[in-house]
Order: sequence, then structure tokens, then C-alpha cells
Amino acid sequence: GSFVSHLTELRKRLIHSFIFLLIFFIACYFFSEHLYSFLVEPFASAVKDNGLERRLIFTALQETFLTYIKVSFFTAFFITCPYILIQIWKFIAPGLYKHEKIAIIPYLVLTPILFFLGGVLVYYLIMPLAINFFLSFESSGLSTGLPIQLEAKVNEYLSLVMKLIFAFGISFQLPVVLSLLARIGLIDAQFLRDRRKYVVVIIFATAAILTPPDPITQIGLAIPLLILYELSIFSVNIIEKKNNKDA
Repeated sequence: GSFVSHLTELRKRLIHSFIFLLIFFIACYFFSEHLYSFLVEPFASAVKDNGLERRLIFTALQETFLTYIKVSFFTAFFITCPYILIQIWKFIAPGLYKHEKIAIIPYLVLTPILFFLGGVLVYYLIMPLAINFFLSFESSGLSTGLPIQLEAKVNEYLSLVMKLIFAFGISFQLPVVLSLLARIGLIDAQFLRDRRKYVVVIIFATAAILTPPDPITQIGLAIPLLILYELSIFSVNIIEKKNNKDA
């Protein structure tokens, strides 16, 4: 019986999340042009310096319209993603420790903050670096006979930015996930310390899969993840001590 009620509860939570997402999506569509120009800003400021005439192009009639839809959906998802994650934590958590309702509060607070931090890091640091890196492959045509110039497509550029923001936002949940696992008693700080050398490899591999094939975004994702892993060990340590004290 409890299983069915759990599923009903999960369904309710998902429907709530979906309605939430829909409302934000419609709202975001009205501001899609502003959102779009905000996302294009790292590109615009990176290319302003080199004095060439710049534009973003679209090659299919519907591309810009679809991009606006995408941007609206992306922004709505970015806003509701922490909410959805929180719904998931809440769904998982009561099963873990009914007596410690307060225990889940730090996770509920940390989830959106870490997600947002990941996004901010991409927008203000990784993107400008990556754009400059990619632009460094342009040539004036003196050496190649024909100038090689970037004509970035609206859709492709935005897909890249969104993909990166999500990759970072979700990856930054690492401490939350590890701390939750420690709470259940599946892992402890020693386990995390012993696996450190594997984790370094896994993190770099994950970063390579989640980001475009350039060194900047890969290292840009891997280094924060390694720092977050170390922080996780620290927080898991605290949880352990607390668990031992309770025991």
C-alpha cells in the first residue's frame, strides 16, 4: 500500500513540476529576446575587441523562432530544475530518515545554489575563455589564401551555451549526492579518499563527454568538480561524526 501511495506522491510532484515549468516557459517566451541577448553577451563582448564586423546567422527560416522557443524553454528549465531536483530529494528523503526532516534542509538550500554557481561560472568565466580560444583559429587569409572567419549560427551557439550551463549546473550537485549517500551509510569519507585517484580520471572523462572537445571547457569543468569532491569528503566526514555520535 505504501508503495502505491509513494508513486501517487511522485506523480503529484512531477505534475506540479511540469505545470511550474509550463508557466515559466510561457512567461519566458515574452522575454525571449532579452534572454537571447543576455546569452549572446559573452560572444558579443569577446568579438568586439578584434574589430571585424560580426553577426550571428541563421540558415533555416524557422531557426530563430525555434531558438527563441529553445531559449525560453531552457530558461524555464534552468529556473525550475532546482525545484525539480528538490522534489526528487523530497521524494527520496522521507524513506531515508523520517525522524530527521530537518536533515534534508541543507540539501534543499544547496541544490539551487550549486546549480546557479555552475551556471555563473560558465557564463562569466568559461564561455569568454572558450570563445577567445575558438576565435584564435581564425586567419586573415594572408597565410591560407582565403580568410577563415567564424560565422556563428544562432542555434548552434545557443545550444553550446545551454549545454554547458546544464552540464555545470548538474555536475555541481556532486557534494549533495555524495552527502546524501553518506547519510544512508552507503559511503564514508575513507571510501571517498581511497577512490580519489579513480575519481580524478572519471571527472576528467565526464568533463570531456559533457563539454565540446576543447581543453578550456574540459579543464574548466574538471577543476571545480575536483574541488567539489574534496569539499564532499569534508562534509561526509562531518556527517559521519554526527552519525557515530547518534549511534
